[in-house]
Amino acid sequence: MVMVSDSPRVVIIGAGFGGLWAARTLAGSSADVTLLDRNNYHTFHALLYQVAAAELEPSDISHPIRSILRKMPNVNFTMAEVESIDFASREVKTGNGSIPYDYLVWATGSRSRFYGVEGAAEHAFQLKSLDDAIALRNHILCCLEEAARETSPERRQQLLTFAIVGGGPTGVELSGALAELIRGPIRKDYPSIDTKKIKVMLLEAADTVLSGMPPRLQGYTVKQLKKMGIDVQLNTVVSEITGSGLRLQDGSTIPCETVVWVSGVCGDAMAESCGLPIAADGRVHTLPTLQVPDYQEVYIVGDLAYVEKDGRPLPYVAPVAMQAGTAAAQNIKRQIAGQEPLPFRYRDKGSMATIGRKSAVVRIRKYEFTGYIAWVLWLAIHVFNLIGFRNRILVMINWAWDYAWHERAVRLILPSETCSVKKSYHI
Repeated sequence: MVMVSDSPRVVIIGAGFGGLWAARTLAGSSADVTLLDRNNYHTFHALLYQVAAAELEPSDISHPIRSILRKMPNVNFTMAEVESIDFASREVKTGNGSIPYDYLVWATGSRSRFYGVEGAAEHAFQLKSLDDAIALRNHILCCLEEAARETSPERRQQLLTFAIVGGGPTGVELSGALAELIRGPIRKDYPSIDTKKIKVMLLEAADTVLSGMPPRLQGYTVKQLKKMGIDVQLNTVVSEITGSGLRLQDGSTIPCETVVWVSGVCGDAMAESCGLPIAADGRVHTLPTLQVPDYQEVYIVGDLAYVEKDGRPLPYVAPVAMQAGTAAAQNIKRQIAGQEPLPFRYRDKGSMATIGRKSAVVRIRKYEFTGYIAWVLWLAIHVFNLIGFRNRILVMINWAWDYAWHERAVRLILPSETCSVKKSYHI
């Protein structure tokens, strides 16, 4: 039975940064807010790669949604999978029934974009969710376990080659984390493996990594990655991925058991099926106010919204989602009060990426930082943006332990039956 309320009904789809910041802004307002998500937890996606690299536990970067909403009496949570949206009748249809709305905030984020590369969706690992990160961690550890008992040199090298496709922040950070995992705990745990034979490859189609960064920071990043033993291949286009490796556009092949695809993202596929105006990257074209042109009670925020600044689309980063979620909620409050919505203005506070121990790059407005100072800034900002005091403490403890002892405590393959490395030898 649908509850009838005199309060304006606001439904928020997605409990990422965009959805949560919208809910926070609407907390205490006259609206009756329902937050929907397929999971009952919020994930700090910027640190998913550290779960994959066995540096953090999944619970360290996730927080129960209901705990976050405890002090927001007018905000309720429903765990449900959204199946479709009926804009005409203003209903969100889920597997548990329909939820009516007066205002809708759509913040479901993005998905991997494969650019038509054959086999990428089927054979490459992704890093878009906790499930993805755990699956990748299990797979990496399984490869090491099999390599430790493998007698064929060719097969062992295939197991010990890790290819990361995409030189953005996630690709840079994951490759650095894997390199440190190998020269630290793996070197001590697997005496039968010559860690010098383990290859971490970073493949990027462009002529540099971190395309949104200033050239000085890009050059520093490439130099540091190579110093860590990472094989950085620029101007390298992947044309096919199979179950046992990848093929490059020049016809050469790289036998490897592990390919991680972090080369690009695009908007949620459901937006296109709903008939909304879609940009080339799958994001939804919105009005400057973040409203959908034909349905001005509907707001698109975060990775799903196509919004330009200075002629370029805003990046897929958490600060954009936070600011957009806040702006959309403020506009809803204005509409409830009978006022006109205001255009969204994104304030670019900078960008950053960590490379490895005591090494990072940070841009804050016109200022550029590298090395130890940048690394400390990266640590501080990421800890600050984690939700929950417990999560902040646990992450800091894990980082301090890793820094002091070159040790990682989460090298577990769980559940154990997931360890099933493929037996392919050729591509």
